[in-house]
Amino acid sequence: MMNLFQIGSKPLGTERITAFLEDNYVSIGYPGIGDLENISMEKINDRLLRTYKFSELELTEHMQAIQLFVHTMQDGDYVLVCDGDWVHLGDLGDYFYNELFDTPDIGTCHRRGVTWLKSLPITDLNAGVKEFLSDSGVVKQYKGPMPSARVDLWITGSSDSEQTVSNREHVDEETLTMALDILKEALVSEDAERRERAAIAILQYAK
Repeated sequence: MMNLFQIGSKPLGTERITAFLEDNYVSIGYPGIGDLENISMEKINDRLLRTYKFSELELTEHMQAIQLFVHTMQDGDYVLVCDGDWVHLGDLGDYFYNELFDTPDIGTCHRRGVTWLKSLPITDLNAGVKEFLSDSGVVKQYKGPMPSARVDLWITGSSDSEQTVSNREHVDEETLTMALDILKEALVSEDAERRERAAIAILQYAK
C-alpha cells in the first residue's frame, strides 16, 4: 500500500523548489550529521544533539521528521511539495546521502529521488488533501484513506464517489434495479470477458 507525504521546500530556510523540480529530488536539510542509511534512530538522536542545540521539544519534532524521511518513506510512495498557490506531486525513490551538499550554506545532503508526475493549483485538490497541506511542517504523512491506484487522479477535484452520487440522481430506482439484475446474470455467463465487464460495472456502482 502506497503512502502520501508532504515535504517543505525550504530546508535550512532557503527556497529550493526550483532545484527540487529541475534535479528531481527532495531534501529535508540537517547537514553535519552524516549518512543516515542503515543508522538507528538512537544514533541519529546522538548526532543531532552533538550538532544542533535543539530543545527537548524541538529534538522530538526533528527526530520525527527524519524518521519519516529516512525510514518510513519507501520507494514508490508519493510526495506533495507546495509552491505558492500550486502543488507538485511526485513518485518517491530511495533515500541517499550526497556528501557534496553536506555544508551549512547548502545542506541538501539527505535526499530522495523524485519522478514528478503533475503540477496543479491547490484549489483543484480534494478536500482531504487540501486540509492535509494546510498544516505545514518539514515532513508529514497523510493519514486519511488512500486509493489503491492512480493517486494522481484521486488528489484532484471532486471524488469519484461524489460524481457517482450526482449521476445516480438522474436515474430512477426501478431502472437501476433492472440494470443490476442484468449485470448479476452476466456474472455467471460462460463468456469470461462478459463476466469481467459485469464485475467491473458492479464494483464501480458500489463505490
